[in-house]
Amino acid sequence: MTPAPLRIIFMGTPDFAVANLSTLLQGPDQVVAVVTQPDRPKGRGKKLAPPPVKILASEKGIPVLQPLKIRTEEFRDELAAFAPDLVVVTAYGRILPPALLSLAPMGCINVHGSLLPRHRGAAPIQWAVINGDKEVGVTIIRMDEGMDTGDILLTSSFPADPEETAGSLFVKLAELGSRALLEAIARLKVNDLPATPQDHSQATTAPMLKKEDGIIDWSLPADKLHCLVRGLDPWPAASCLIDGQRLRLFSPEVIHKDNPAQPGTLVRAERDGLLIATGRNLLLIREIQPEGKKRMPASAFLCGHSLTAGTVLAP
Repeated sequence: MTPAPLRIIFMGTPDFAVANLSTLLQGPDQVVAVVTQPDRPKGRGKKLAPPPVKILASEKGIPVLQPLKIRTEEFRDELAAFAPDLVVVTAYGRILPPALLSLAPMGCINVHGSLLPRHRGAAPIQWAVINGDKEVGVTIIRMDEGMDTGDILLTSSFPADPEETAGSLFVKLAELGSRALLEAIARLKVNDLPATPQDHSQATTAPMLKKEDGIIDWSLPADKLHCLVRGLDPWPAASCLIDGQRLRLFSPEVIHKDNPAQPGTLVRAERDGLLIATGRNLLLIREIQPEGKKRMPASAFLCGHSLTAGTVLAP
């Protein structure tokens, strides 16, 4: 017998969550409501902009809730009125209180963009790249009151691409998470998804990134900086100052060659990029973005800027 369709409340906010919501809408179950963060000011004009999840839900005619507070009896009752069987959470941005965790008979499950217990927190994908993880993936957990501490229901993974950026991995894991979510729900319906407690002793954190995290410390070895630059691409982007101008740095390559120059010294600036001394080996930067301008090949930047070997790149 085919299991009856579930009534699902989906909670999520950014683009990563959009992929999961889109997949649910194409599946056999019914998304009866969507909960997302309030509209936020965006861009230079600081106009209020809806979260990506709200845009999709509104297009599909699904009720959207954007509470300022989620720990109220009124909000719980508002959700309960939708009579959900299951709550699915993907990058919503808030820790749910017990009253919401127990709202649906099948509980709350979360799609997290890392292989838990590694990288608990708001930026797991970026930190996986920054830390040079050899394997990346997603985890479906049954949520509890902690931050990404719930029992593991399902994982899916693949070997990390050594040239991956946070931006490109984001797309891959959003797709992988969507497939894993459908499998998890299908197995939950037939009670075929045992839960495994996390090994909390192996947990690491993945806090939200800030602009300051992009400031480069050239004393680090080139392989560490290679991971950092990729992990901060596209935001907040690794950056430094050259002749007083802030440049964002992209498309790094490690050049395994010793150089006695002080870390942060420009060894050469040619069409293939900016070659920079680090704490160990050299780092070639092939793409840059001057402040207020678009990202461009280093060769394009050098057409209008003369950089000489020996220039020291300041943080």
